[in-house]
Amino acid sequence: MNELNSLFRKRIGISESENITFEILENVLEKTAKNIPFENLCIIEKKTRDITKENLIDKILVRKEGGLCYELNSLFYLFLIENGFKAVLARGIVYNQATQEFPTFGRTHVTIILMPQEEQTYLIDTGFGGNLPLKPVPLSGETVMSPNGEFRIKQVDIPQGNYILEMKLKHKDTDWKIGYAFDSKTTITDVSEFNETQTIIVEHPDSPFNKTPLITRLTNEGNVTLTDTSVTQWINGVVIKEKIDTVKFKELLKHHFEIV
Repeated sequence: MNELNSLFRKRIGISESENITFEILENVLEKTAKNIPFENLCIIEKKTRDITKENLIDKILVRKEGGLCYELNSLFYLFLIENGFKAVLARGIVYNQATQEFPTFGRTHVTIILMPQEEQTYLIDTGFGGNLPLKPVPLSGETVMSPNGEFRIKQVDIPQGNYILEMKLKHKDTDWKIGYAFDSKTTITDVSEFNETQTIIVEHPDSPFNKTPLITRLTNEGNVTLTDTSVTQWINGVVIKEKIDTVKFKELLKHHFEIV
């Protein structure tokens, strides 16, 4: 077993001897969401590196940090390939819920398309913060229910892409809302193409990830989100938010995410 496969299994708590089949992918996705955080700390600290297989392994699996969508989904894509799946990466645009529109600075979301499993194609995402489906979502439109809520794909014809991920998050949404649009026609297999994505995220004035630290992961009870000014926990549908200072931020970073 190669380094990526072995280290990834160790990071999320899966045996090296376990055969990763489509049937157990939801278990793998849930373990990934609970053990590898979505975070932008390297951007805030100006310590970004080129997006390569080797750098992703070092950052997320050796140093046990997290990452943003182009890092987390690139790594999971490589893990899928190592375990015999046929998959590609695709670009997307996350919908801005506050303004009710798509941003205009480019397709900066990265997601995974899992190629036909029993004649079906699926979306997989391990890099969408607290909005993770936790199961493969079929592109044919059926609703998927997971511990994190309900998810479905709608085919569209818009400038942002030819599909939209819609979601109804558990304890949070009563109606369907748009997660992001993505383009399944132009796919990617070389993760280095996301250096361009990283540059936009790091430098663009409208980027949501280059201003303040953000780190979040799913938990058994819901999720926990940490910024430099607050910690927010969803515990079985109840939200608890607390204001914090810099000292507390560092303490909680270690306590909730094991990052020093």
